[in-house]
Amino acid sequence: MSTNKLGTEKISKLLWQFSLPATVGMLVNAIYNVVDRLFVGNAKDIGDVGLAAITVCFPIMMIFHAFSIMMGIGGATRFSINMGRKDQETAERFLGKTFVLMIVVSLILSALGYIFMVPILKLSGASDVILPYAKEYLEIILLGNVFQTISMGLNNFIRANGSPKTAMFSMFIGAGFNIVFDAILIQGFNMGLTGAAVATIGGQALSAIWCICYFLRNKNVRFRKKHIRFSINSSLIVFSTGTPAFIMNSIGSVLNIILNQLLFAYGGDNAISAMGIVNSIQTFLIMPIIGINQGVQPIVSYNYGAQRLDRSHKALKLGIFSATVIAVAGWAVTRLFARQLVMIFTPFSEIHEIGEKFIINWFGAIFVVGFQIIASNYFQAIGKPAISTVLTLLRQVLLLIPLVIILAKVIGLYGIVLSAPIADFVSFLVTLIVLIIYLRKSKTRSFNEI
Repeated sequence: MSTNKLGTEKISKLLWQFSLPATVGMLVNAIYNVVDRLFVGNAKDIGDVGLAAITVCFPIMMIFHAFSIMMGIGGATRFSINMGRKDQETAERFLGKTFVLMIVVSLILSALGYIFMVPILKLSGASDVILPYAKEYLEIILLGNVFQTISMGLNNFIRANGSPKTAMFSMFIGAGFNIVFDAILIQGFNMGLTGAAVATIGGQALSAIWCICYFLRNKNVRFRKKHIRFSINSSLIVFSTGTPAFIMNSIGSVLNIILNQLLFAYGGDNAISAMGIVNSIQTFLIMPIIGINQGVQPIVSYNYGAQRLDRSHKALKLGIFSATVIAVAGWAVTRLFARQLVMIFTPFSEIHEIGEKFIINWFGAIFVVGFQIIASNYFQAIGKPAISTVLTLLRQVLLLIPLVIILAKVIGLYGIVLSAPIADFVSFLVTLIVLIIYLRKSKTRSFNEI
């Protein structure tokens, strides 16, 4: 789509065209860990402990994910800037050198993971019972970390090169492999956590190969042998550009580590297993909203830059409406089918009751999260990253982490999950006030003043 259409096409049509591939891509990317939990949670021999094992591994995998995003977004941003300047040589240099950087960093992280595996897993909440199962899963995941990094990182370059559908398909084939082989290895061959991990890295490897082949076959932009080498200067540029993305994506890891430790202290392994189910449901509720946010951003940014504030504001309103519809639907489902949602992930009745209470409490105010995500990221889209960063950090860092710690001590186990709706609603109110103040000022000031 030409950039001119961003200023002329109907906003609803633009939002659909930009949001759909992003939403599908986010959901497909989320499938890996969720599908592993589904199959492992329903396995006869390891269901409850297996579910807990994957849950304590999740924060570690999120850190790897954050590094992948940092290098992918950092490198792709520099790639896009230079393609816009018609400097294809420099763009291809960033492609090649970022590719090498992704391999180097992922191998270093995997090595560190093997060396410090036991203390890291214990920090993440693994008990003596869960630890051997978590090690079984993580040892194989670490082997495939390089595939995940390449797949996720190069996907950003493929999108930056104007091929969002190709990027989306690369994630489809990886997720499809994971689902099929989870069924074969876990249910067919009874391989348990080993089968789940093998299916995961197999899908990531397939996706990585697809992405590499794209830049080997591409007629216009491709890997050049002279650029496939490590560069400290290029690496520093990529890191500095992608650091904000790393911070935002690593927050969840810190939060999950704190949650796992408190959950084990107040509720044991069953509480960790229940939170693993909550995390999976939350992924499917939040990812479509993030996809809508990714679709809104270029529309808002282009029209804001073109001084078409009417179109920019309309895109904001439509994005908020769409995200809120999803959030309200998710809230309703968690009210009506909490027990059924738990039973999808595990047949073990001892987790059903605690899981149901976790879902009902944790998602108590999820209906306002759509607004908070879209509105806080609106400020980044119009070139005000400081406001956006504060509002984005508000929910998970400034509010949720302190509330989790305080309410756990005051109320106990269920204080942990009650902290989420409080953080959601307070962050919604603050974001609403900030947005109203800004929009009112934008009506009374000239464009250059806002």
